[in-house]
Amino acid sequence: MNMQAPTAAMSVPAPAQPKTLEDTGLTHVMMRDILLKTVFRKSIETTREIAATIRLTTGLTQQLIDQARDAGMMQATGTMHAGASAEMGFQLTDAGKARAADALAQSEYYGAMPVPLEIYKRQVAAQSVKNVRLTRQKLLRSMGHLILPDGLLDQLGPAVGSGRSVLLYGPPGNGKSSIAEGIRAALGDNIWIPQAIEYAGQVITLYDPIVHTAVDMGSDGDALRKTNHRVDTRYILCQRPTVMTGGELTLDMLDLNYNPTARTYQASLQLKSSGGVFIVDDLGRQAEPPQKIINRWIVPMEMGYDILSLQSGEKFEVPFDTLVVFSTNYHPNKIFDQAALRRIFFKVLIDGPTQGQFLKIFAMVAKKKKFELDEASLVHLLKRKYPEIDNVYANFHGQFLIDQMIAACNFEGLPYRMTPELVDRAWANLFVEEIDIVH
Repeated sequence: MNMQAPTAAMSVPAPAQPKTLEDTGLTHVMMRDILLKTVFRKSIETTREIAATIRLTTGLTQQLIDQARDAGMMQATGTMHAGASAEMGFQLTDAGKARAADALAQSEYYGAMPVPLEIYKRQVAAQSVKNVRLTRQKLLRSMGHLILPDGLLDQLGPAVGSGRSVLLYGPPGNGKSSIAEGIRAALGDNIWIPQAIEYAGQVITLYDPIVHTAVDMGSDGDALRKTNHRVDTRYILCQRPTVMTGGELTLDMLDLNYNPTARTYQASLQLKSSGGVFIVDDLGRQAEPPQKIINRWIVPMEMGYDILSLQSGEKFEVPFDTLVVFSTNYHPNKIFDQAALRRIFFKVLIDGPTQGQFLKIFAMVAKKKKFELDEASLVHLLKRKYPEIDNVYANFHGQFLIDQMIAACNFEGLPYRMTPELVDRAWANLFVEEIDIVH
C-alpha cells in the first residue's frame, strides 16, 4: 500500500472503533472462519500479528482466539515470542486446520474483517460527495495550469458542486479529459474506505490500490487519539477516489466481479468510486452504444442507489454516491435520445480555443520545453497554415506541434528554435492528407 501525504485536512467523521464483537455487525461464525483462514494462510501466531491482519483491536482478537480455543480449533504454542510484551503464540489444531480448509473451499477470502453493508451505507452518507462545498477558488486551484474558455468555470462550478451528473462535449483535443481530472482534484478532502464489505454472508472486496490512494493520517490520527476517538481499522483513509474509463468500458464492469475459482467477489467500478468521481471518457468509442451505457446509469443517477446481483441471483441495493462525468467528442443530440439527455443534469460545451488562447498555450508549452519561439515562424503558422483548416484551433495543437519540431531538431542536430521549415514539417504530421491507396 502506497501511503501519501494527505491533500487536505480530514473533514469527514471517522468510523468508530467497535468496542465489542457484536459492534462489528458480523456473526461470530463468520469472524471465527476468517480468523482461522487468516492464521492458516498467513502462518502468523501472536495476537498482535493476527489483530493487525484481521483489522480488529488486540482485545477483540484475543476474544476470538479464546472462542476458537474453547471450540478446540486453536491452541497455545507454549512459546513466548520476543518483544516488549513477550506474547504467547497460538496455532491451529487439526480440527482448526480442517475447519479452515472447509471455509476456504467456500470462499478464499481472508484478512481484514469486512464491514456490513448497512453499516457502510451510514459512512457513505456521512462522507457523501454531495456534502463537498466547492468554491470558485478550489476549482481555480485545481485547474490553474489549464487555459480555459471564458465562462467555463461559471458552468462547471454549479455542476460539480451539485454532485450531479455532468456531460462534457465538444471537438476532440480540447482538454475534456484534463478538465475531468481537475474536477476530481478540486474535491480535495479524504474519506474512509473499508477493505471489504459484507452482505448476506458474502464478502465483497472494495479497497483497490489502483483506484484508492491511501493517506497517512498524521496529525489527524493524533487528534483522534487525544479525543479518545479510536478509528475502526477495517477502514483506510483515502483521497476521494477517481475511476476513469475510456473505450475499454463494458457494462459488465458495472456489476460485481465474481471469481469462480476463489469464490470471492470484487466490487463494481461505480461502487469503488463511492464518494468520488467516475469519469467515462471518450463516450461513443465503447463496444456498447452510448445510449445503452447511459441507460445503465439512469436508476443510480436518479435514485442514489445501484442494484447488484450475487451469483445466486439475489439482488440487493448498494449506495450510489458518485459524481459521474461523461466526456464525448460527439454532439449529445447525435448519440442520446431526449429522455437520456434529461437525466444528465448538466451539459457543458468544451470548445476549441480562440487564437489568443491558442497562442497562450503555445507559449506556455514552449517555455516549459525550453523551445525558442520566432515571430516570423509564428506568423507563418497563423497566416499560412491555419487558414488551410478554416482557422480552427484545438488545445492539443500547441503541445503536438512543438513536440514534432523538437523531434526534428534532435534528429537534425539543430538548436531548439522555431523556423518556418520546422512548422511545415510538424504541420504535415498534424493532419493526414486524403489520398486513394491502391492495394
